[in-house]
Amino acid sequence: MTDKKADREAADLKAVVDKIASWEGGWAEMGARLHRLVLAANPALKPRLWYGMPGYALDGPVLCYFRVIEPYMTLGLSEKAFHAVEPDATDQLMPAAWFLSTLDEATEQRLAAIVRRATG
Repeated sequence: MTDKKADREAADLKAVVDKIASWEGGWAEMGARLHRLVLAANPALKPRLWYGMPGYALDGPVLCYFRVIEPYMTLGLSEKAFHAVEPDATDQLMPAAWFLSTLDEATEQRLAAIVRRATG
């Protein structure tokens, strides 16, 4: 990796971490946990701000992101992420966003699986 690319990735990471830290209330802590979860689910993802929100990409466009809009945090997938009809679905809808108000172990496991599937 060139120094210029490494510098850009470091600046992008700092911008994402700073954005999350700027959230008030418990959102900053929850955002930091979700940030770590996303990166653990797919270590190849590179964080960067996307329309002012924490976004995560491989080497191209952002694939997933999250944001806070009271009273929820949202994890979303961009149109560039992998989308598929859920197994055993009786319709042809493909989920692209999930709203949450807290992170517990079951929610973290489900979100990690979503990130792995969408970005793998």
